[in-house]
Amino acid sequence: MHDLAARLRELPPSCGPVRLVGVDGHAGSGKTTFTGHLAAALGGAPVLHLDDIASHDELFEWTGRLLTQVIEPFGRGETAAYAPYDWHARSFGPPRALPPAPVVLMEGVGAGRRALRPHLARLLWMELPDEESWTRGLLRDGSEQRDFWAGWVRAEQRHFAMDPSRPHADLLVLQSQKGYEVLPGPLVTDGPDHVITQGDGPSAVC
Repeated sequence: MHDLAARLRELPPSCGPVRLVGVDGHAGSGKTTFTGHLAAALGGAPVLHLDDIASHDELFEWTGRLLTQVIEPFGRGETAAYAPYDWHARSFGPPRALPPAPVVLMEGVGAGRRALRPHLARLLWMELPDEESWTRGLLRDGSEQRDFWAGWVRAEQRHFAMDPSRPHADLLVLQSQKGYEVLPGPLVTDGPDHVITQGDGPSAVC
């Protein structure tokens, strides 16, 4: 983890003065936990959770709001301010400041979407198959969220069918009993001159 943190610090800024690092993967794949460990290894790097940007009405149609509230201010070297969504109250809360730190981590399903990739210093993909991820997520959230999860899975499938992230990942993150293994992603192993044909399934390198 500390080796990865050191590599991220050495990257050139990608969004104003910020090295914006996306952590994408299926819901339930362990993005939040991994990102927390990585933020600690970076000395407390700020983390933007895309669950705070999405809402019941806009599970994936939040790109414009993220660009306006976060990406554009970062590009100007300014502190971003976004209104986090409360999934229980079903409403947006008061603005929350997000400073343009040297490294900012952005985690959530869709962090590697097409509109955001030009602003990312690196894109990491949590390498866990979709069905296993969704099962873990449902077990985590409990049976009372079953109906929500059914709708979420359909929305996630549509999103990745139209705008897949994994083929563009710089690094793949595999979780094991010993911690995490970080491997070159499809963007690196296939190269810019190769046609990328794989979808969001497991990599042959695993």
